[in-house]
Amino acid sequence: MKIGFIGLGNMGAPMATNLAAAGHQVAGFDLVASCPRGVHPVQSAAEAAAGQDIVFTMLPDGKSLRCVADEILPAMAPRAVLVDCSTVEVDAARAVAAAAEAAGLGFLDAPVSGGVGGAVAGTLTFMVGGAQAAFAIASPLFRIMGQRVVHCGGAGNGQAAKICNNMILGVTMIATCEAFVLADRLGLDRQAMFDVVSTSSGSSWTMNAYCPAPGVGPHSPADNNYQPGFAAALMLKDLRLGQQAAQATDVDTPMGQAATALYQAFVKDEGGGGRDFSAMLPRFETRTRSG
Repeated sequence: MKIGFIGLGNMGAPMATNLAAAGHQVAGFDLVASCPRGVHPVQSAAEAAAGQDIVFTMLPDGKSLRCVADEILPAMAPRAVLVDCSTVEVDAARAVAAAAEAAGLGFLDAPVSGGVGGAVAGTLTFMVGGAQAAFAIASPLFRIMGQRVVHCGGAGNGQAAKICNNMILGVTMIATCEAFVLADRLGLDRQAMFDVVSTSSGSSWTMNAYCPAPGVGPHSPADNNYQPGFAAALMLKDLRLGQQAAQATDVDTPMGQAATALYQAFVKDEGGGGRDFSAMLPRFETRTRSG
C-alpha cells in the first residue's frame, strides 16, 4: 500500500519504520524530526497525504490533529482513509471524523498502548473507533505495528477506550507506589511484598509487569533510574483528558480526579515531567502523612 505518515517522533518513527520494513511505500513528514530509514521524506503534511491509500498521524494533541486534518483532507485521494494514532479528546476525534466523511474519506481514531518499546518491537495495542469498512482496510497495517487490535465501535470510541484505560493505569500506579512505601515503613521486604501481591487479589499490571520498585519483578524503568518508558507528563495529559470527558458527561470520578492532582503536582511543581510515571514511588518515599 501507499502510505503517508505524519508525526515522526518517538512513537511515529518506529511505527513508520515497521510499515516500510514490511514492504509498503511510506512517505513521511514531521516539523522537527527527520525521517527514519526506509521512509521517504516530503516537505509538507499535504504532500505526505496526497495520492496515498492510507494516511497515519501521530500528533501531540487535539488542536494539532484538527490543524493537520484541515491541511490534508483536501489533498487526500478519493476514498482514502485517515488513521489518527494520537491520544486526543473524544470530541476532536469525532469532529475530524465528520470532516473526513463530508469529504468522502474514511477515518479511524486508533490510539495505542505499549509505549516506545512496543512501537519499536511492533507489539502495540490499537484501540480503534470508526466505520467497519475503514477498519477492514487498515487492519493489516495495524497488525504490522502491533499485536492486538480492538475495534471499539464508532468514531471517538478508540479515544474513549484509551482515556478510560489510562485513568485506571494512573490510579493503579499511585496505589502500587503508596503500598510499597507503606510496606517499607512496616519493615516488609519489597521482594516479599511483590511475591505476595503479584499472586494475590492486589495484583495488577503496574505490579506484575511494570513494577515501580527497582530490582523487583520484570525489568522496568525503575531499573533504569526511572528513565521514561511512559513519561509522567504524558500520564498527566491522559488523566486530564479523562477528567475533561468526565466533566462533559457529568460522571463522578474521585479517584481519577485525585490521580490527576497528584501527577499535576509531580509534573508541574516537582520537576517530574521527564521521569517515568512510576517515579511516583521515590516521590512518596520522601514524604510523610503531614506532607
